Amino acid sequence: MRTHYCGELSAALIDQTVTIAGWAHRRRDHGGVIFIDLRDREGLAQVVCDPDRVEAFKTADRVRGEFVLRVTGRVRRRPEGTINPNLRSGEIELLAQEVEVLNPSLTPPFQIDDDNLSESVRLENRVLDLRREPMQKNIRLRHRAASAARRYLDDNGFIDIETPFLYKSTPEGAREFLVPSRLHDGQFYALPQSPQLFKQMLMIAGFDRYYQIVKCFRDEDLRADRQPEFTQIDIETSFLSEEKIRALMERLVRHMFRETIGVELPDPFPVMRYDDAVRDYGLDKPDLRVSLKFTELTDAMRDVEFKVFSGPANQTGGRVIGLRVPAGGTLTRGEIDGYTEFVKTLGAKGLAWIKVNDAAKGGEGLQSPIVKNLHARAIAVILERSAAQNGDLIFFGADKAVLANEYMGALRQRIGHERGFVDKGWRPLWVVDFPMFEFNEESKQWVARHHPFTSPKDGHEQFIDSDPGKAYAKAYDVVLNGWEIGGGSVRIHRQEVQQQVFRALNISPEDQRAKFGFLLDALQYGAPPHGGIAFGLDRMVAMMAGAEAIRDVIAFPKTQRGQDLLIGAPSPVTERQLRELHIRLRGAGQ
Repeated sequence: MRTHYCGELSAALIDQTVTIAGWAHRRRDHGGVIFIDLRDREGLAQVVCDPDRVEAFKTADRVRGEFVLRVTGRVRRRPEGTINPNLRSGEIELLAQEVEVLNPSLTPPFQIDDDNLSESVRLENRVLDLRREPMQKNIRLRHRAASAARRYLDDNGFIDIETPFLYKSTPEGAREFLVPSRLHDGQFYALPQSPQLFKQMLMIAGFDRYYQIVKCFRDEDLRADRQPEFTQIDIETSFLSEEKIRALMERLVRHMFRETIGVELPDPFPVMRYDDAVRDYGLDKPDLRVSLKFTELTDAMRDVEFKVFSGPANQTGGRVIGLRVPAGGTLTRGEIDGYTEFVKTLGAKGLAWIKVNDAAKGGEGLQSPIVKNLHARAIAVILERSAAQNGDLIFFGADKAVLANEYMGALRQRIGHERGFVDKGWRPLWVVDFPMFEFNEESKQWVARHHPFTSPKDGHEQFIDSDPGKAYAKAYDVVLNGWEIGGGSVRIHRQEVQQQVFRALNISPEDQRAKFGFLLDALQYGAPPHGGIAFGLDRMVAMMAGAEAIRDVIAFPKTQRGQDLLIGAPSPVTERQLRELHIRLRGAGQ
């Protein structure tokens, strides 16, 4: 139906007759000559409809926005002074000889080039939203990123293997989506949180290098970088050490960014231990573009009169942190109160602070309500360790270490971006040596930090039974500008070690057999050492596109409440469907 895309027309085609097709982006009537900007996925082309071509002009006269047209005409150079350098086809225009309306359109609910639409309007009208240039660019960017990943993995000997979506419910961490079985009364499938166990079994089966760009499902509360269904670049290898796996995957990330957006990421990526990341930044995914660091003060605050500090300092698992803000003395009380309210939303009780007016005078040179409750030695430690200068401000976090790390880490990143302590560019990072387990205060038992199939570091098997908190794992995350874009580990390949981990997680032998018997059995038949990683494709593309949320790089996303506003999902089903599935709905509150 066409010879060229609209955006492909150029001066090289002058005096040639071409046919293009697309949507009427804009129609203008200039004194008897009608101009139509015709749009397709490659861009815009200006079509000129002259009254001399009676039928073409008559058709063009009834064209409105988003009509689907096919136009045949002669390419000519635009008149002097009308060239548009912002368009690929901006040097030329198409003098229409024939205009055909392939399909008219209702008046759309918004202009396709409107950049000030609410997200709900966009998602309700997603088909039209996807016609907008930013969304066209994002979806095509996603295609290029996925293609670059495939090319790299294909070239490095990986095999694309599909795994099932109808899976078995297993206690791996996040809440699962359950699918009732019609043929098996009272039994359910689960949608996979990841292909983790299948890819391990593929390694046991001898496929050596596997990958899959695959949908995964988690029934979790949503946020900007999370969706109930998301896409992973899922990868597993055999007979490679942790360092070799990381080197191979690091090259993949560099390849994707180079091929997709022309960015050269650092080579090699820096490596940081989990404990060091939490100590200095409070988070296991620090944004290294932000130059601010924590000051450890717990030991120096144990005997101060200020109970807000001494309480956590003397508590098992407590921590006191300082965060120096250079030249932060210019912050107003209102700005300080704003940061205080911010950390309160993350669980903090408050936010202590000190302004450094004259560091040489010790306590007398400081301005803060808390100074009178700190002895001279504690003040000297604060000033020395933080390297505070005149005009600085120091914020303090004091609480259980997990909570203090969380809200002070978030405060560090917010202040860094708002106050100019952030560098431009891309700052990747490997975070390694994660704890194997975390203690859940609610359930009063140990849970897996990554997942139950992560291998302990050599020699740490001894801690799994006696002191799980001391066991560290061969686990690693890739962080980029404060976003975790990938995470993986070396896996357990010996049955006895896997059973040891299950015991530490309080999974009974009966549950081990019921939930993971297929894996335990497979591990007995010569399972090779293996490990892998999963990259969040949605997050990576969102970063490449400069999008604020991954919804902007997914064709048909859900809202933060897990709803698809375009098709109206989730939705009720009929009583007959429920009966076929042997399901009865209880009333609200029952």
